Amino acid sequence: MEGRTLRWCFYVSTIQLACIGAALNSCPIVAANQSQDRAPTAQSKTQTKTSTEEAELQKGIDLTRQGLFVDAIPHFLVAKGHVDDEYAAEFNLALCYVGTKQHSDAIRILTKLRDSGHADANVESLLSQALIAKGQPREGWEALKRAAVLTPKAEKLYAFVGDACADRHDYTLGLQVVDLGLQNLPNSARLHYERGYFLSLLDRFDEAKDEFDLPQKLAPQSEVAILAETQKYYFEGNLPDTIRVARAAVREGRANYLVLAVLGEALLRSGAVPSQPEFAEAEAALRKSVGAKPGYPTSQVAMGHLLLLNNRQDEALEHLEKARELDPRNPAVYVQLRAAYRKRGESQKAEEMLGVLARLNAEEAARINAAPGDRRAIP
Repeated sequence: MEGRTLRWCFYVSTIQLACIGAALNSCPIVAANQSQDRAPTAQSKTQTKTSTEEAELQKGIDLTRQGLFVDAIPHFLVAKGHVDDEYAAEFNLALCYVGTKQHSDAIRILTKLRDSGHADANVESLLSQALIAKGQPREGWEALKRAAVLTPKAEKLYAFVGDACADRHDYTLGLQVVDLGLQNLPNSARLHYERGYFLSLLDRFDEAKDEFDLPQKLAPQSEVAILAETQKYYFEGNLPDTIRVARAAVREGRANYLVLAVLGEALLRSGAVPSQPEFAEAEAALRKSVGAKPGYPTSQVAMGHLLLLNNRQDEALEHLEKARELDPRNPAVYVQLRAAYRKRGESQKAEEMLGVLARLNAEEAARINAAPGDRRAIP
């Protein structure tokens, strides 16, 4: 099993779980004055709000809707403490902090909201993600459980917290999160797919196969069903069927950025070289994947790998450094970065990448040893 599954996981370990949506859209954006029954804050009773500050809040919300989190933050900071709907300002600022990986700031704001009477499901969900990303899994699990009590049937709750676990490479906790979701949503095709994904990364592929098959029964021909089928074949090392299913999805116009990434990687791993049409097909698929979701690290790694094979080191490094920015804990990033720097003759940088890779592998070995059988759960 190890020779089969772990070899493939090495390249797909950063494939995110959110096949319909993205982790940065992890909670709904709160519009100003969205809740009519929310009690006004003490500030809103005693302080006159200026139209300028209300406009700053609205501008921040508009930028957040576009995913421009860095640009939105200054507007929320201006509005914070000076607008009628303080909840909207605080929550959306926390959302932007999560989107820009400023998790400590997000945790501080969300904890304050929770403790001041705003312990709703959105706050608890985003808090769970921030805590897990910060390396506080037990606290993140507790926040998830509180959110699940408030909205037990919210599929995205479990999916997005699962994403946070995948980003942290905590696959045991991710499986636990998905299992909690399936207790409340036993027929969720998306959660069954995610369960198969986590089981595969825990080297339990025999169990994962059944999970990957369920989306086709529960939601035939859906986006998640296509993704589950391609992932099942990819994890078992069946490249011909991986390519067949992904190509069919492309022809039918149903290949999202995740399927395109799998297609590109599968073509490369099947031996495609620059002189072959399959190599051009892989490049086209990966460019579409990167274009559709620039913040998806797996596409960036695969694109870098392809460019290295074509001796385009400068372009490759652009994608690989972007992947490192997005997912600094992914060993595959450093394997490719080392190769890129060696090709450029930058031996010192290549050795630095090797050192990071060794550290990550040691940390992963320690994590596995601390959780025998990959089944240790947070109570």
